[in-house]
This record gives sequence, C-alpha cells and structure tokens, in this order.
Amino acid sequence: MKKAYFFFKLCVSAIALGFIITSCGSKNNQEMLDELLKVDQEFSEMSGDKGVKKAFLSYIDTAGILLRENQMPIDGKQAVIEHFRNYSDSGYVLSWTPLGADIASSGNLGYTYGVYKVESIDKVSKGTYVTIWKKNKKGAWKLVLDSGNNGIGEIN
Repeated sequence: MKKAYFFFKLCVSAIALGFIITSCGSKNNQEMLDELLKVDQEFSEMSGDKGVKKAFLSYIDTAGILLRENQMPIDGKQAVIEHFRNYSDSGYVLSWTPLGADIASSGNLGYTYGVYKVESIDKVSKGTYVTIWKKNKKGAWKLVLDSGNNGIGEIN
C-alpha cells in the first residue's frame, strides 16, 4: 500500500511540475493578442509619422508578401524594396486601425485585421485589410502577408 501511495504522490508531483514548467515564461492568450495588436498599431503610427515605405520595409519579413490591387504578388523583401524604389510618400498619409487579431496556439503565427484610410490633398480612400504576422528568431513580429480591399463606410 505504501508503494502505491508513493507512486501516486510521485505521479501527482510530476504532473504539477509539468504544468509549472510549461506555464513558466509563457504568456496567456490575451497578452499575446494585445502584443500583436500593439505591433500593428505601432506599424500604422510609423506609416503616418515616417511614411509608408519606411514602415513596410521596417516591419516586413524577408519572405513577406504584399498583395495589391491589379498587380501580381510582391514576393519577398527584396521585391518589396524594388517596389518601393521610386515610391514617394509625399502627398498622402496611410493609416489604419486594427479591429481584431488571433494567434495560433504555437504563439508564433497570427493575424490582424481592420480598417485603413489613405488621405491625400484632394481625396480620401478607405478600406479593410488583413496582415498575417510571424515571430522571427529574435521574438519580433514580422509581416509575412498583407492585403487590403477598397471601399467601406465611415471610419471612426
């Protein structure tokens, strides 16, 4: 009987230790979602403050892809650099507001979505977007796929 009780205590201790080890240093889902939404918001702020080109080149992963209307996919950071080579940020401001996000249970892949606005001197365009993010080896979220659709109602 003592052997069975000892074995039972050993099993319970091992299970408890397993829970402690797996939860140490990990973030709960809401903290991870908040972190990803914050990254997307900072990305938008950089776009507004320093321009679209600088923002996208700062946040895109080396294998990142941009999907744009009436264009073939812009595949990889080098292609994005080339896409922006003769690009001028003057005359308009692109900003967006993330409305939601989700993250894979692995914690290293997620997406954000929301609404965007492009303001120029004589025109305002609005739409919706989705960005897929992946954590790099340093733990930073990087854009791996970005796409948007024109046309929505008022943005608050």
